[in-house]
Amino acid sequence: MHRAVVPGSFDPVTLGHLDVVRRAARLFDEVVVAVGTNPSKNRLFTPEERLELLAAACADLPGVRVAGFTGLLADWCVEQGAVAVVKGVRGAADVGHEEPMAHMNAHLTGLETVLLPADPRWAFVSSSLVKEVAAGGGDVSAFVPEVVHAALLSRLAER
Repeated sequence: MHRAVVPGSFDPVTLGHLDVVRRAARLFDEVVVAVGTNPSKNRLFTPEERLELLAAACADLPGVRVAGFTGLLADWCVEQGAVAVVKGVRGAADVGHEEPMAHMNAHLTGLETVLLPADPRWAFVSSSLVKEVAAGGGDVSAFVPEVVHAALLSRLAER
């Protein structure tokens, strides 16, 4: 079995993230969507909330499961029996950011990295931009799953 890991903070998960997960699921027998749970980072959603939202968003995807991780991604991937990390890239800047990490992960553990170019529909969408637009009152419903949109509006209303 070939298992891949799609890592991220997913704060919140976007339709662009889900597109990468779906595409990875066509390439590998199993995909683990790995939510970084670094407690020192300030996020809109807690690690538990991000896991729940992501699990709901991925519920209809066969061969996909969601898990949280801490520590070095490469070590965690080896523990999970993964052969590759899959990352979505929106442009040259993302590739430039991901390439050194891919080399380091390969050096540390032999783990391969697969970079999937973003679907043009989602190439401009990021979690940060979604949060910023939503906080300013903009409609981001076209960029996130319904369950995430509801949670996002609820969280922002609390602030």
